[in-house]
This record gives sequence, structure tokens and C-alpha cells, in this order.
Amino acid sequence: MYRLTNTTQHYAWGSPSAISDLLGREPSGQPEAELWMGAHPSAPSRIDGGEATLLDFVSADPVGMLGPQVAARFKNRLPFLLKVLSAAKALSIQTHPTRAQAEAGYAAEQERGLPAGDPNRNYVDDWPKPEILMALTAFEALAGCRSAEDAERVLAAVVALGAQALEPVRAELADKPEPATVAAAIGRLLEWPAETRGELVAGVVEACRAGAEKGGESADDSAGDLGQGLAGDLGQGLADDFAAVLRVAEDFPGDIGLVAMLLMKRVVLEPGEAIFLEAGGLHAYLRGTGVELLANSDNVLRAGLTPKHIDVAELLRIMDASVPVPVRHGTAIGVGVTEFDTPAPEFRLYHATLDTKTTLRAELPGTGPRIVLALSGEVELRGTRGALTLTQGESCFVPAREGRVEVSGLADLVVAAPGV
Repeated sequence: MYRLTNTTQHYAWGSPSAISDLLGREPSGQPEAELWMGAHPSAPSRIDGGEATLLDFVSADPVGMLGPQVAARFKNRLPFLLKVLSAAKALSIQTHPTRAQAEAGYAAEQERGLPAGDPNRNYVDDWPKPEILMALTAFEALAGCRSAEDAERVLAAVVALGAQALEPVRAELADKPEPATVAAAIGRLLEWPAETRGELVAGVVEACRAGAEKGGESADDSAGDLGQGLAGDLGQGLADDFAAVLRVAEDFPGDIGLVAMLLMKRVVLEPGEAIFLEAGGLHAYLRGTGVELLANSDNVLRAGLTPKHIDVAELLRIMDASVPVPVRHGTAIGVGVTEFDTPAPEFRLYHATLDTKTTLRAELPGTGPRIVLALSGEVELRGTRGALTLTQGESCFVPAREGRVEVSGLADLVVAAPGV
């Protein structure tokens, strides 16, 4: 087993203190957005505080580190990347490619001669990027597209509140209520003509301001005030959605992504809940801290709410408005152990709460190569080749050759493992 030293990514949307608090150190004074644990070439974890990286170790002994099955399936590459993600403001509206799309996109950009690190690249590697995020705090996200019926009702409310420019988009959704129409509507908004885009965004923000002020009224009152079809759960819920647009507008004034937000589903995860994002699912994280587990890739197609590279046409080609983004609660597979199963072959996420009074010495969940992160407390890991103790914020890599690993202590931890 190998203790890891990990890279903190200082993206502009990061929290000033959540990751430093987890690691038990003083804040750096910069936004701290993501803590990467894994072997991605962009920021591989270092081993035991030295210069050698986990990528070096996996490359030198892929079968011993990954096991023969994982090494063969994923071409000698650790298939997952574990992160702590902490957002103080919105991330980009984005989606991720399938494996075939990533391979084709990466090859095309290589053929065009775009160098590694070029800010205009969409595909920095040839891997897909499905991901699951488990909330550590209340976590607000835009997760998938609304149904056509919901999207039409939301736009009806915004039009009734003064954003008349959206009436043709609303009418199209009413005429053909299907996912393809939602995708077309999002595309129409993101590609809105530049000469009237500012006017549209300003009008929508003002409509959202008026709608948010109606929060607290009954659903029936909201239906009367905000237009047809808003009875039921689109009363207070819609006012909260409008309030989210206003918060994001403070950080991204004039951004067309503020309008596209209206056609996306907003969710607030409680600690321990998760969302799974498969290829093509449109999403954006708004605020909160969570553990994110994803395929070992950094391929992101962006369309708004970001200073980074945007390629609306490529995002629209990859996006699938029918992809669901369900909230997952996990399945108990033992005392204090929850498994978050997904269709992704690259990863499986486990959350374990250890209590020596009830669990004594338990088996580390998952099989094959694993990364363990201690969220709190102290945990001892004991394998066939040695033992290691982790305290809050510390992490380690467990190679496949370690075999069965027992854990004990008073601790809260997450474990990343292959999905196969």
C-alpha cells in the first residue's frame, strides 16, 4: 500500500477553505476547486512523498498494480480518478463523450496538430468521462434536461413575467413535447444571435427576479401569477429555480448559460446522496462539496458559465437530452458500508463508516486496485504485504496484488475501485 500526495486544482470556481479544512492545513489564499487522487497524466498523485508518481508505478508494473483483468481491459491504465470537488460558484454547463466519441475526437484533434495543453482542445485524452458525485455537504446541481412538458411550463412562466422573446421556443416545446425538441431548444438558446443576446439575458434575469420574489405563495397562486400549467410542484420549486439563476448571474453577468439553465433540472443533494452522470448528460454543479469518482479522463465539452474554452456546436453534437440523471442513495452491503453501483465499468464507489464497537476488523470494500480517502477519524489498513494508517484528509493506493485488506478504527472513508 502506498500513501498518496495529491494535487489541488485552483480553478476560479473553487471554495477558499473546504479542501484545506479536509486536509488540515491553512487555506492557500487561492480558490481550491478539486483534489485529484489517481494516475491521470495531467496531475498524477505522488507516492510516499517522493518524486515518483502513481502513474510511474502503474506503468512499471501494470499487472501487479491493477491485476491482470483490469490491466487487460483498460490497456494498463488505472481506470478511475477520485476527486474531492468544492464549488463556491457555478461550474460550466457541460457534458462528456462516450468512449467512441472521445477516441474519434482525440484522434481528429491530434491530426489537426493541436498540441497537448492547447486551450482550444476539447479532447485532452481518448477516454470517456462518466462520473458519480456523492455529496459531503448540501450540494446544488443542474442535473440533466427537463422533460419537454416541464420545460414548456417554465418558459411559459418566464414569458408571462416579461421575457417575450422566448415565446417561439415555448411554442415549439408545446407543439412537439419530446427530448429532441428540448435539445433543439437548448441549442437555439446557446446559439442565440449575438446582436440580441444581451437583451435576451437581461430580460430573462429580470423575469427570474420577479418570479423569485413570488416564492412563498401557494402553488395555486403561483399558477395564477406565473402563467398556465404551473400548478403542483412548479410553485415554490420554480421560484427556487429562479433564485438559482439570480445567484449564478452575479458571477456570470450576461452569460447565455443563464437562459439555458431554465431547461435543466435543479437538484439539491443531502450529504450521502449521489448523482450519476453518464455520457451525453447535460449538467452543471452550482455549489457545495462532494466526492467525485470518474473515469480516468479530463474530457469536458462546455457551453456557458465559464471562462474556459467553449464549443457549443460540439457540445450539442454530444449532448443527449433524454439521458436521465437520477439521485442515488446507495445500497447497504455490510455494517456501515454503502455501495454506489453504476453501469460504468471504470469505477465503483463505496462509503464506509467504521466503528470499532460494531464493525471490529472489517474487509475493505471493492476488489482490485483501490484508492482510499479518510474523510474523518483514523483508520488502519492491514493487507498481506503490510499495514498503513490514515487520518483525516489522507489517502492511499491499494494495489491489486495486496489481496484482501482489513480495516479498523473510528473513521469515515470513501473507497474507489474498478467497476469490473
